[in-house]
Amino acid sequence: MAKRKTTKEDHYIDNDAFFQEMVKWKKELNQAEELGDPKPPATHYMGECFMNYPFRDEMIGDAIENCLMYAHNFNPEKSKNPFSYFTQMIYYAFIRRIEKEKKQIYVKYMMMEKLDEENKFTKWAHDNELVDPNSKNPYADYFKLSDNDLEKYKPKKKKKKTEETTDGGTLGKLFED
Repeated sequence: MAKRKTTKEDHYIDNDAFFQEMVKWKKELNQAEELGDPKPPATHYMGECFMNYPFRDEMIGDAIENCLMYAHNFNPEKSKNPFSYFTQMIYYAFIRRIEKEKKQIYVKYMMMEKLDEENKFTKWAHDNELVDPNSKNPYADYFKLSDNDLEKYKPKKKKKKTEETTDGGTLGKLFED
């Protein structure tokens, strides 16, 4: 698959390329450990991936907001480790932000899929080498949604609930013709 053209604002990380870079670096790390050499530094590409993490700015903002909102809950009688307290808070703020953003991406995916009746997006994405021409789901590929993401965010089928009235009937019956 051709690499997607990116900008600094794009925050795109090619997971396959990142994985390959990590595999290569891990081999170098293991070789250095076996030989007793110093650990090799992280590569430039690894650093770019860490710096360009999607939603990074939002995650940092959420974490700071949570720290300020809940700083008063730190209890020095229970813990002498405020760093750990705030680290946990930041971690969960990051997790919540990632979930919010992935849900939004899923909504965009669903809208695109439903509105693109003539497959114009698919053609455009293939013409601009933004998705693999052999892709089974170009919309999901474009939005970087895995099969697990699609399953996770897919609306759940709701069981029909009947709301009972005080006399034991159902509200639904009140509105039937």
